[in-house]
Amino acid sequence: MNRLLLAVYPESYRSRQGEELLTCLSEAYPGRSWPPPREVLALVRAGVQARARAVVDDTARPWWLDGIHLTALVLAALALVPYLQDVWHWALRIDPGGNAIAFHFSGWYPWARGPGTGTRLLPYGLLPLVCLIALLRGRTWIALPAAAAMIYAGATFNGNTLFGDEGKSGLGYYGLGAPITAHDLMLSGALCTACAVLAVCRPGRLRRHSYGWLVPVVLAMSVAGGLHVISVSPSFQRGLFALEVAALVAAWVATAATGDYRWLIPVATFAFIRTRAIVGRPDDFMQSMPDLVVLLLLIAPLPVLAITAQHRQNRALFD
Repeated sequence: MNRLLLAVYPESYRSRQGEELLTCLSEAYPGRSWPPPREVLALVRAGVQARARAVVDDTARPWWLDGIHLTALVLAALALVPYLQDVWHWALRIDPGGNAIAFHFSGWYPWARGPGTGTRLLPYGLLPLVCLIALLRGRTWIALPAAAAMIYAGATFNGNTLFGDEGKSGLGYYGLGAPITAHDLMLSGALCTACAVLAVCRPGRLRRHSYGWLVPVVLAMSVAGGLHVISVSPSFQRGLFALEVAALVAAWVATAATGDYRWLIPVATFAFIRTRAIVGRPDDFMQSMPDLVVLLLLIAPLPVLAITAQHRQNRALFD
């Protein structure tokens, strides 16, 4: 199990010091397959810092381009979250019946029909999934049409039967924010804009990530599909919010280690979209936590990251 902790570190670190780290852990905690929680947190933090330094040391692309790429990845993952169960069921030909993410059942295949709905060919969740995979591999010529198709599907949700009404007129879920359905074009519009910028700015310069980053996505799909996770459950909302907070903490750790501003771009975009949904539709707020607490947790990271980056740069100058 200790080897799982090595995945947090960049490849260069694992090749040089991976075995040494495993030896130290086995000697420090003999007979244990997993170190104590405090040690795990320290190792994860050191891994995030090492990855952040490796990213900053790579000068093949400007920091703002990397920040926009990270923003597009975050938005694609955010758009995929409500449809994990749907895509999993569609891919494995599973009919969830009444457990279909609290949406109207519109048919998993062209020959399947739900009560009062038309048949559909594809699940809407395939679009953000294709966009996410393409962005991971730096293929903006695939990601941009997928993001544009998301805008088209959301804008024509009343008459478009290609994706049915699953996920477009039903309830979306994003942590503890107000629900964002596919016909709310702010998320898909921002994603499409980011993909367009990446496509214009020489896509060959984009960072290419390993397919290994898709492992958590597949695991999330299998859990959501196998357990028929109910998206509107307060416990699920709290769990997703905990993941979002962990991502914000990781952005702060990376910024504090490098003094770089690239992580501020996805955090600012994420906060804007989530805050707009809460402010624009306060009656639809999930109420898993007080809305003021959520708004503070969304907005507070912005000045914190900016101040942290400036402080780190000032300290580097004095050193």
